[in-house]
Amino acid sequence: MPHLQRRELIQGSVAVAAIAALHASRAYAFPTRPGEEVVKWLDQLPPNPVPQVIKNQLVWEDLDAWVTPNDKFFSIAHFNRPVIEESTWKLEIGGLVKKPMALTLADIKSRPREEVTFTIECSGNTGLPFFNGGIGNARWAGTPLAPILKEAGVHDSGIEVVFWGADEGEIKRADEVTFKQNFARSMSLAEAMDPKNILCYEMNGAPLPPDNGFPLRLIAPGWYGIANAKWLKRIDVRDQRFESRFMGRDYVTVREEDHNGETVWAETSVGRARLKSAPARVTHIGNDYRIVGAAWGAPVDRVEVKIDDGPWMPATIDDADKAEFAWKMWSLDWPKPSAGEHTVTSRAIDTSGNIQPAMSDPWIAKKHTYWESNGQVTRRIQIG
Repeated sequence: MPHLQRRELIQGSVAVAAIAALHASRAYAFPTRPGEEVVKWLDQLPPNPVPQVIKNQLVWEDLDAWVTPNDKFFSIAHFNRPVIEESTWKLEIGGLVKKPMALTLADIKSRPREEVTFTIECSGNTGLPFFNGGIGNARWAGTPLAPILKEAGVHDSGIEVVFWGADEGEIKRADEVTFKQNFARSMSLAEAMDPKNILCYEMNGAPLPPDNGFPLRLIAPGWYGIANAKWLKRIDVRDQRFESRFMGRDYVTVREEDHNGETVWAETSVGRARLKSAPARVTHIGNDYRIVGAAWGAPVDRVEVKIDDGPWMPATIDDADKAEFAWKMWSLDWPKPSAGEHTVTSRAIDTSGNIQPAMSDPWIAKKHTYWESNGQVTRRIQIG
């Protein structure tokens, strides 16, 4: 991730004063202002060519609440969307464990309950021309994963934890080998034992919707959506790294890297979320316009907004909720903009000084896959 001090050192008393004012004036982006009207973006998405894969994209102009309602939450299906009967479902805990387990949903619900508010983003979001709404924020509830793994007793040789979903499909490899496989993702044992990870059965106070993983899914705060396996059926502990379709062949980011003048191509598996922001909507009451957006993916310190080719301006962050893994809402007043077409761009800066990269930054420009597309988002709008 680029670093602010290396890329864009802010200089001058005017900029310093603006940033100080930002920290002093953090307020509320929501609720909406009474009587305001939303101005639609000019760059609307083309039709979704894979509606069976991507459902319920977030409509950014409709974003008016911190928590995304269940019926408006996006979902991704890599294979089928399984229909699971709670009465016959069990979660298997096996592999390199001393005490294999099979837990019913009632067993899991009887364990200590934990809740986390977490903004999940698909790692392909904004990486494809028809896909910019693969994100949502919810209050997830379940039981911590780590105590279950401890109770099962991981053998000393166990280094990898694999999460298997009930969704399945046919895989055809380049070597013509064809086989049926369930969706599966893995983490190292140390990553899986993170106390923040939960086996989740509840979303915004209700049972998980079928499209979002009923009856049980993994919620791993701070990771891209692909790691948060849905429709869980089995958790295995293994003694070697796991390389399935969704670890080693798909959901792999390919980047050019420069090493002493030589180009090296690096392939990395998609994992933890990256710092990002986006303008959500523009509203107005008469000639008083306001830009509202969201920032997520890392501990957000501030957000800056640029209109057309103008200077970066500090946005006001809504600090009403201190949830560590939830998006931050921000706003910028835009009084009496000139008539005509304008562009609106946002960039987030985290608490370590890292800045969301521009689309021209080598971090984005030398990336040759659409995963992990956390470059600055620019939207187009017509005023008047």
